[in-house]
Amino acid sequence: MAVTVTHDPPSGTGGPRSGPLIITEDADLLDDLLRLCAAAGATPEVHHGVPEHRGGWEAAPLVLVGDDAAPRVRATPRRRGVVLVGRDQDDSGIWRRAVEIGADHVLVLPDGEQWLVDRIADVAEGVGRPALTVGVIGGRGGAGASTLACALAVTAAREGLRTLLVDADPLGGGLDVLLGGEAAEGLRWPAFATSRGRVGGGALEESLPRLHSLRVLSWDRGDCVAVPPQAVRAVLAAARRGGGAVVVDLPRRVDEGAAEALAQIDVGLLVVPAELRAVAAAARVASVAGMVLRDLRVAVRGPYAPGLDDCEVARLLGLPLAGEVPVESGLRRPGEGRTPPGATARGPLARFCTGFWERALTEAGAA
Repeated sequence: MAVTVTHDPPSGTGGPRSGPLIITEDADLLDDLLRLCAAAGATPEVHHGVPEHRGGWEAAPLVLVGDDAAPRVRATPRRRGVVLVGRDQDDSGIWRRAVEIGADHVLVLPDGEQWLVDRIADVAEGVGRPALTVGVIGGRGGAGASTLACALAVTAAREGLRTLLVDADPLGGGLDVLLGGEAAEGLRWPAFATSRGRVGGGALEESLPRLHSLRVLSWDRGDCVAVPPQAVRAVLAAARRGGGAVVVDLPRRVDEGAAEALAQIDVGLLVVPAELRAVAAAARVASVAGMVLRDLRVAVRGPYAPGLDDCEVARLLGLPLAGEVPVESGLRRPGEGRTPPGATARGPLARFCTGFWERALTEAGAA
């Protein structure tokens, strides 16, 4: 059980920070709190009472006060980020003690364990602006969505953004192959199939293959493994927490896992070849994806069929136009040992991606 009392949550942004301050003499409670800190990837500072060293109480990003220690911290200065932790579900007096020490929250173990792990992980990792997350989905098969997703990620990394590229299409052949890194060391999706709750953002990033200055989460060459929606949710949430940019290559068929991915997308790009059958197919994809994704835009790829241009394709689909995806050799023949899509900074595809990021980041900053 975790219940808010009165105060606002602690303000905090930026990079990694120290672990929480634990104040308790209850050995069993301390064992539980240390276990939860380990699960969150944090190293706490432990005291029986208020730390004597200067700034110990004030500087800790989170303070976990055991119910046994409440009388010993009653006279300390009020601050945000104090959690009173108890073990007795039937002790109504814990609320009075929480008010006396100015606690933000009252938490009773074991029911509140997952909430507390999440909170500890927040302060261990730092909580800042989430990554701008862009999803790319093909209006039909062979539209070039995977190539555009790779080009967007490569461009973002070249611009200095912390960048993750996520392959959410298990039947797409693997974005690591498209980037020439199928043999690169690191974890693939099957390793996260049993993930539940919270995944550490830093641990996720460090575990993935590093290709062209970005991290890539793709599929291995083994049998197709179903990744449950809960795992998709946990992994993408971890990817977003680090800030920068996350690019997700989405499947055209929206199942439960894809719906979880769509729910975390800020901007969607629907890649549509400029031909009537492609527009008709894209309309179906847009109708399904649009039920989850609020900001879906069309990126049109030539050459154009008679009577069509990029504005007409956008009008037929009823979607805002993100622009015309330039035609270049890497877009037509991906994965042939050539340079990765978007790697040539002066190429037309890279210029398209640079312009997209400039607009999208400006819009996100104004939101």
